[in-house]
Amino acid sequence: MDSTLPLPRETDKPARRPLAISNWLMAVAAMVFLMVVVGGITRLTESGLSITEWKPVTGAIPPLTQSEWQHAFELYQRTPEYLEINGPAGMTLAQFKFIFFWEWLHRLIGRLIGVVFAVPLVWFAAKRAIPQGYGWKLVGLLVLGGLQGVLGWYMVMSGLVDRTDVSHFRLSAHLLLALTIMAACVWVALDLRQLAKTGASRPARLNGSSVIVLAALFIQLLFGAWVAGLNAGQVANDWPTMQGRLYPEGVDWSRGALHAFTNDPFLIHFIHRWWAWVVVVLLIIFARRIRQLEGGRAASIAIHSAFGTQVLLGIFTVLSGVAIWLAALHQAVGAGLVIATVWGAHVLGRKTA
Repeated sequence: MDSTLPLPRETDKPARRPLAISNWLMAVAAMVFLMVVVGGITRLTESGLSITEWKPVTGAIPPLTQSEWQHAFELYQRTPEYLEINGPAGMTLAQFKFIFFWEWLHRLIGRLIGVVFAVPLVWFAAKRAIPQGYGWKLVGLLVLGGLQGVLGWYMVMSGLVDRTDVSHFRLSAHLLLALTIMAACVWVALDLRQLAKTGASRPARLNGSSVIVLAALFIQLLFGAWVAGLNAGQVANDWPTMQGRLYPEGVDWSRGALHAFTNDPFLIHFIHRWWAWVVVVLLIIFARRIRQLEGGRAASIAIHSAFGTQVLLGIFTVLSGVAIWLAALHQAVGAGLVIATVWGAHVLGRKTA
């Protein structure tokens, strides 16, 4: 009797699908990008406090009848924002529906992202299609997405009692976590593309220069979020000066430097303007370095295009008195700059992997 066991066939192995998973992650990143843009519009239209309840499932359905709309409006009428600002301004139900729409759309996109991420993840896992070493990364992204939803509600809660807007600290945390999730999706997707191309699992790594550039960009995004949260963009509508001066009048140092650097709208606006040029210099050096690498030319062009457009949009946003469409574009291109920079960091990380 021949006791030799048959060798397993190639078709008996689980079908790993790195390229399909990469495309899926890129689609998720695109949805997060859209959510960031809509979130910016939500903030610019002062819509974020229009929905005063957190209903993760049933909240996907907006009010459908006149009585339901009236109930939602009555809940909003109890908030400090309405009592101190919109109520005295004579807000009507029609005007409430406008701000409700943007907050509802923002939350709806978040719900859709959760479904678009969770369902394919379960399917890929069931089919054993996830390459080795990537399962924990995908689960980690899912957990971050859940935390983002909780953080979003935590942010809204800060504006429902004792104040007329949300905490700019919570706002910045909400925005930066969204950008982190988007960047992580892109990074893992690029790793999977390399795996599909070469057949070798060699994830890229962040090196020192990439960390410096991303840290500088993080600071700029942080101050940008604070500018939005404090309406600091409206303290001056001239450029490069602020109220005709290089350094603005009105900075309040009476509570100490830490309070001024984190709460004073004049100083935060000033820092956001001029730290941008530090970021630009670092990005130019960074982009020129990766341009010489295989696959780096496109990333380099993307970085230059993104920061150039972003600077111009920032200037025009200030000069326009923070026109909503310009400010929304400014936030959108900022998110695009994050993607371009992460792309460049990945190219550089492949070299050192």
